[in-house]
Amino acid sequence: MSISYRRYEILLPRQFNDGRQVPPRLFDETLIELRRQFGPASCETQTIQGQWQHQREIYHDQSVRVFVDVEDIPENRAFFLCFKQKLKQQFDQFDIWMTSHPIDVL
Repeated sequence: MSISYRRYEILLPRQFNDGRQVPPRLFDETLIELRRQFGPASCETQTIQGQWQHQREIYHDQSVRVFVDVEDIPENRAFFLCFKQKLKQQFDQFDIWMTSHPIDVL
């Protein structure tokens, strides 16, 4: 029986919604927490730029992509649903963009 895996990708903002810079320690703490929970966790250092709207306010984002590959089981999905809420508070965001994708590890 083979194990199914899923990649969780998280876009973490470089700025809080009020424009202040996010302290680098928050990115480090996020990676450490994911590593402790799942083992390897990765972060891309390139900046991902985007725009989005909340109510009538338009926001311009600069984000970092964090990703981790985990076993595709309900417990891991539940972890990420809770983790998203925690990240929203830590990064002082209305929302955090988090996606998951099935992957085939060769």
